[in-house]
Amino acid sequence: MANLNFKQFTLGVEEEYMVLDPQTFELKSHEQKIVTEGQKIIRDKVKAEMHQAVVEVGTDICENIDVAYNDVSVLRKTIAGIASELGLAMGASGTHPFSLWESQLITDNVRYHEIVDEMQDAARSNLIFGLHVHVGMENRKMAIHIANSARYFLPHVFALSTNSPFWEDRDTGFKSFRTKVFDKFPRTGIPDYFESIEAYDNYVNLLIKTNCIDNAKKIWWDLRVHPFFNTVEFRVCDVTLTVDETIAIAALFQAICAKLYKLRMENLNFIQYSRALVNENKWRASRYGLDGRLIDFGKEEEVNTRVLVYELLDFVDDIVDQLGSRHRLALVQKIIENGTGADRQLAVYNNTQSLQSVVQYINSQFLADL
Repeated sequence: MANLNFKQFTLGVEEEYMVLDPQTFELKSHEQKIVTEGQKIIRDKVKAEMHQAVVEVGTDICENIDVAYNDVSVLRKTIAGIASELGLAMGASGTHPFSLWESQLITDNVRYHEIVDEMQDAARSNLIFGLHVHVGMENRKMAIHIANSARYFLPHVFALSTNSPFWEDRDTGFKSFRTKVFDKFPRTGIPDYFESIEAYDNYVNLLIKTNCIDNAKKIWWDLRVHPFFNTVEFRVCDVTLTVDETIAIAALFQAICAKLYKLRMENLNFIQYSRALVNENKWRASRYGLDGRLIDFGKEEEVNTRVLVYELLDFVDDIVDQLGSRHRLALVQKIIENGTGADRQLAVYNNTQSLQSVVQYINSQFLADL
């Protein structure tokens, strides 16, 4: 194992935040002032999103999980500070519990106007907040191999991130309703298996040639080989309430990639399961979070989701010390014990019967563990 290059598994983390009115806790258009001010401090690490009540941030390429932790922490603190000076507040949740998408303004940008023109209400209603994790790869050939195998684990990690139980002023009954909203878009969800990077590129080129898309960034799967970088990009997760949760999830995705790479280097492979089967687990994860049962396809039986998450931690255990991420992965245990963001939002609602209190809580967690 000494000759395996674990330094290649660099990290990039992107989070989407909600901009809030600190009095009413409604979503609030910031007219891109947060982005304008943010770019003076953190340059291109902050971007506008399609809806004006959304701010997107992204880290630099981080050589390890501790660098990623510091970077995400600085981003959250910077954005929260700017928002506060502008009389606004911030939060991180997969959906806003009660603000209506119908009343949200769209950012004035050619790309967004094109998307709305093509997708209509599917785009206008896509008022959701995700977490994307990029893991560096030695080349695109290795990236497609790892992406194929990592698909199986998407529901397990997604269950840990569930953080959107409310939508448009009601309890949806889902732990992650964000994914249900996003399902209205084309080219979303669990990707297919691709036998080679050439097969994947042929698929993309066919879509471009036939005017389905103008570039590969309009493939919005839960996991994709990034069109422009040598990374595998995990896109399945809700944005999490806290930095600790974001980093635990990023560390888990990195560890999965490194473990699959190690197996490949030992001429071993992980069993490939069909998109249809993995989708069954994704559905369960979105509905029940950690409280449900996922299917163990090897054993062909249902297993408690928490048990499968512990099994996943065991699966990657032999490489986490080389990645230097054991202390960050320990935070997964904390999520299992304290509940996901969805569980904690629901607990606040059950105690107060107030969705305003839920958003107040979301806001209170934005910098909670810093």
